[in-house]
Amino acid sequence: MRKSLFASIVFIICLFLIGTPQLQAANTPTEPHISSSKKPLIMGIFPRRNIKATYKLFTPLAKHLSKILKRDVKLVTTKDFDTFWKGIKNQEYDIVHFNQYHYIVSNKLYGYNVILMNQEFGQSTISGSIVVRKDSGFESLKDLKNKTILFGGGPRAMQSYIAATWLLQQAGLKKNDYIEKIAVNPPNAVMSTYHKQADAAGTGDVVVRLDIVKNAVDVSQLKYLARTEPMSQLPWAVHKNLDKKNCKNNSNFVG
Repeated sequence: MRKSLFASIVFIICLFLIGTPQLQAANTPTEPHISSSKKPLIMGIFPRRNIKATYKLFTPLAKHLSKILKRDVKLVTTKDFDTFWKGIKNQEYDIVHFNQYHYIVSNKLYGYNVILMNQEFGQSTISGSIVVRKDSGFESLKDLKNKTILFGGGPRAMQSYIAATWLLQQAGLKKNDYIEKIAVNPPNAVMSTYHKQADAAGTGDVVVRLDIVKNAVDVSQLKYLARTEPMSQLPWAVHKNLDKKNCKNNSNFVG
C-alpha cells in the first residue's frame, strides 16, 4: 500500500471515530495501551488479491489503527467474493474496503457509509477492462465471439465483471456469444490469460500494474482490448452503528 494512502486511511478513520485528532509531536512518541475490554473492530478487506497478499498488505494498517485507537483492530478477508459478501450482509465488518458495487448495495441495505477512496499509481480513478495477450490476434471485442473470457471475482466484481460485461454488451456480444468462466480474483484472471488458459480476462485496468501480477508474468505481453470510462477508485466505509463512545478520548495520533 502506498504511504500516502496508508496515512489517509488512518487519518480519516480516526477522524470519524474520535473526532479531530490532536497531533502529537514526533519527538515525543508514546505507546498507547490497547484496551482488552472492548470488542475488536473488524476491518474487512474484499478479496481483490489472494489471502496471503491481502494480509501482508493490510496488516500494518490494522496494527497502526489498534495503537492509535487503543482498541484491537482485527483484519479479516476471505477466499472469494461470495464469502466476503456474506460478511457484508451479516454486517460483520466495522471498517470495510470493497468495490463500488459493494458500496452502493451495502449503503442502501446494510448501513455502511463511505469515508474515503483509494488512490493508486497516482490516480483516483479506475476502469473496467478486457485484457488479452498481444499475440492473440484479437483486435476488437467482437473477435471474442465464441472465445473463453475469464472474469476476476464473479458477478459482484465491479470492474472485473460488471464493467467488463458492459463493455462486451456495447460491442454487441451477449452472454451466450462467449464462454464465461470465473477466477477467484482479478490477478488470477489476468495471469491465467497470460498462460493461455483463457482467451481474455475481465479485470480492473490497474491489475496488470500490481506487483502480485508483475512478479508472476511478463505483463509486456498483455494489452487492453477495451476499457470503460474512468470511475471513482475503490471505497472505504464504516458501519453506521460503530460506537464512537468507545473511542472517545483516544486522541493520540502520530502523523
